[in-house]
Amino acid sequence: MLDVSNLTLKYGQSQILQGVSMQAKAGKVTCIMGTNGVGKTSLLRAIAGRHPYDKGTLSLNGRALAHPSAVEAARAGIAYVPQGREIFPLMSVTENLETGFSCLPGSGHRVPDRIYDLFPVLKTMKDRRGGDLSGGQQQQLAIARALITQPKVLLLDEPTEGIQPNIITQIGEVIEALRADGEMAIVLVEQYFDFAVRLADHFLVLNRGEVTLSGARKEVSNDILLEKLAL
Repeated sequence: MLDVSNLTLKYGQSQILQGVSMQAKAGKVTCIMGTNGVGKTSLLRAIAGRHPYDKGTLSLNGRALAHPSAVEAARAGIAYVPQGREIFPLMSVTENLETGFSCLPGSGHRVPDRIYDLFPVLKTMKDRRGGDLSGGQQQQLAIARALITQPKVLLLDEPTEGIQPNIITQIGEVIEALRADGEMAIVLVEQYFDFAVRLADHFLVLNRGEVTLSGARKEVSNDILLEKLAL
């Protein structure tokens, strides 16, 4: 379980997160929602060690992670799929996947068959350069690369952004399959309402860096969720 408690974060003099607390449990999808600029990406970047936070605590399975760097967070079991995907355009699909080996012992340096079961298109394009893939294929590659690290927590930042509908459906099916495995906590930042509602087990709504709603899917109606998102 990922436990975030009273996290605050600034960019210069601007307060971005104000005492944000959340939990994400294995086998569950925690969906973070809110309008643009409310701190959703900043929260994921803080958890992933991509941006230092000011105050608060992070822990994973009871182990404190005190202001981890990106490398330390990744080695602890936190995988981050950012907006923009950040794949290596001149490297092949296989080489992009192999960059995930840096978090694993030598014995784990192979691409599991499960990756190609989840993303069949990557198997057929092993030797293609990452930059030659479509946006949807690059998104699948970015998620697959994160899974190579065998994470305990998977952070997904707007995985449907700019993606064609058939790939959105496939990504949703992958998230459902990973949830069914019950081995990792999935934290999803998502603007596409129907996609988020279909997948979420728990909602967290942010507004101006503060949590305005936190609740299980069965406790939060669509009307309440839309009301909070409109504020």
